[in-house]
Amino acid sequence: MRSTNFAPLDLSDYEISPEQGFLPQNPLGYLPDSPTLNDLGRELPKLLSARTVRRFIDEQRQLLPSIPPTWRTEDYRAAMRILSFAGHAYVWEVPDQPVETLPPQLAQPWHEVAQRLGRHPVLSYASYALDNWRRLDQTKPIQLDNMVLLQNFLGGSDEEWFVVVHIQIEREAGPGLAGLLRAMRGAAENKEDEVLLGLKSLALAQAAMRDTLLRMKERCDPYVYYNRVRPYIHGWKNSPTLPNGLAYEGVESYAGQPQQFRGETGAQSSIVPCLDAGLGIAHAPDPLTVYLQEMRDYMPPRHRAFLQALENATDDLGRPLLSGYVRDRKLRIPDLWTAYCACVDLLAQFREIHIGYADSYIHRQHQAHASNPTAVGTGGTPFMAYLQKHLDETKQTIVQ
Repeated sequence: MRSTNFAPLDLSDYEISPEQGFLPQNPLGYLPDSPTLNDLGRELPKLLSARTVRRFIDEQRQLLPSIPPTWRTEDYRAAMRILSFAGHAYVWEVPDQPVETLPPQLAQPWHEVAQRLGRHPVLSYASYALDNWRRLDQTKPIQLDNMVLLQNFLGGSDEEWFVVVHIQIEREAGPGLAGLLRAMRGAAENKEDEVLLGLKSLALAQAAMRDTLLRMKERCDPYVYYNRVRPYIHGWKNSPTLPNGLAYEGVESYAGQPQQFRGETGAQSSIVPCLDAGLGIAHAPDPLTVYLQEMRDYMPPRHRAFLQALENATDDLGRPLLSGYVRDRKLRIPDLWTAYCACVDLLAQFREIHIGYADSYIHRQHQAHASNPTAVGTGGTPFMAYLQKHLDETKQTIVQ
């Protein structure tokens, strides 16, 4: 059986690589010819500790006088990172007393840079993690002991570790995505050996991702995360303290109307939705599926396009390409089914670990402290019941 809706995909067409997944090659630490913005990024943790971010920004006539015509994509991403951290620090400098309006010297360049990148002017996972790392030793690989963040809020080992664990998982996903495409291409071309090799590559990557996620509690304490890391990544949609959203002063296209954007969250990572799509795992409609669909608006456009391409890959019967191919050979080639089940099971394990962290890092902390909004995730929605439902649906995929 050949797919009627699958043309071989090339990761490089979607700003993805087999070596680093959705991570760019080497994010820029500083912007060319932008001293004020560079100073703000460098000093932000100290300004935030002193609660003088708002004063510093208010005293600047301009943070970014004009965008140089020579800027490349990586320059825009670096600017987006600094402006996004600065924007959230400005809003949440006093976490229970957010401001409702951003001054034009911050709002205007943030909006312009976001527009160039096809994103919203809010801190997203792309700026928080994908574009926010450097290697300590450039001759060594991207690993937990060779990575630090380019930008922090308050800083400290808990904040640093929380983000670099995510970055490491992104890097480990690269070979897995290449394996997934190999398996899908093999299914489209009816090459059983290629499907099997692709699934095995995917499983190896998933095992590495799971093992990295399991290390989160080594250096990120739930109490510290909840009280010192989490308050600054909230957005202004469904926010109890910013019910009307945030006004971006001087941004003409908003016509003076407050905007509502979700906060940074791992749900904006493309990895899990891509695995769901590639492995053919379906989730019945619920509030979380609606929310996850919305999260795609916060992904870099090319990553979003890749996810859509995976979802469009179907066979002649309209079934997800890879899972349909494997199911048709379940009895005749049991090794294929075994390899497929291993990938689905590893995804279920990843989800299960995540649920445990959502409970210990957020749910239990909320029960003990009334410090920030939260029977909801940082994106601004309830989560626990629906995370469990999605886990159950993942497991059910290989029971049928």
